[in-house]
Amino acid sequence: MLELKVNNETSKLQAVVLGSANNNGPTPSVEEAYDPKSLEHILAGTYPVEQDMIEEMDAFYTVLKKYNVTVFRPELIENYNQIFSRDIGFVIDDVFVKANILPERERELDAIQYVIDKMDPKKVVRPPEEVHIEGGDVMLWNDYIFIGTYKGSDYKDYMTARTNKEGVQFIKELFPNKIVKEFDLVKSKLEARDNALHLDCCFQPVGKDKGIIYKSGFREEADYLYLVNLFGKENLFHITRDEMYTMNSNVFSIDSNVVVSERNFTRLNNWLRSNDFIVEEIPYAEISKQEGLLRCSTLPLIRG
Repeated sequence: MLELKVNNETSKLQAVVLGSANNNGPTPSVEEAYDPKSLEHILAGTYPVEQDMIEEMDAFYTVLKKYNVTVFRPELIENYNQIFSRDIGFVIDDVFVKANILPERERELDAIQYVIDKMDPKKVVRPPEEVHIEGGDVMLWNDYIFIGTYKGSDYKDYMTARTNKEGVQFIKELFPNKIVKEFDLVKSKLEARDNALHLDCCFQPVGKDKGIIYKSGFREEADYLYLVNLFGKENLFHITRDEMYTMNSNVFSIDSNVVVSERNFTRLNNWLRSNDFIVEEIPYAEISKQEGLLRCSTLPLIRG
């Protein structure tokens, strides 16, 4: 039996689902692109090739094993993208919530059913159909649950809007003892530099009291200021529009002092080291072309 436990983003990681790039399938057509960054690379002929992505994920796997993390991988679905396991579900406290993802991605949940079978069935929840919520929008910070959403009246027109107000309400009702705070994110169908696909594209805590943040990812300045007041401006590393585009806020914590980061994130990695973090640098730039990075590729099951 897996004793699920996740209360924040940075406690010592013990068990995780890491996605897979094997048998990833052909480069999608323009019509199949889910997000503007993938679209940009499809059009430019620079969409990542499978072998490069496998090597990047192998590097991530090696770092996780170095820290004695139990790593589960999804069962293989032929010709199918299974890299971003964060989207398909998430753990809050000791509860596993299955995400209502884009319908064509439902098979990704089936591929980790063998992991779900190890959980207490009473602790596995599937929200009702009208609830949209993905793991990239759900961020735990002890007593807080931060949720990225999109409040525009044109929500249904955006494939990049992944979590709705019903999703926020569902989490509030499921965890009445938590402080649930939603953040209205900037979305774009066409310009990846102005699209916060999920909350972890413009914010993520690191360590015990620090965070990485992109101010312009929030539609309301009040939401940005909420985090500044909570963490303290001096504890937040502010990233630029281009750093948001390359996904500097989408690193992954193995422990409160260990962060896995992309090797090209020079400014961020220097800041982390200057704040006494151990930075495990790996190549992940090819995978980032699909508008997802290290946090997106993981589904933590046990921390602490």
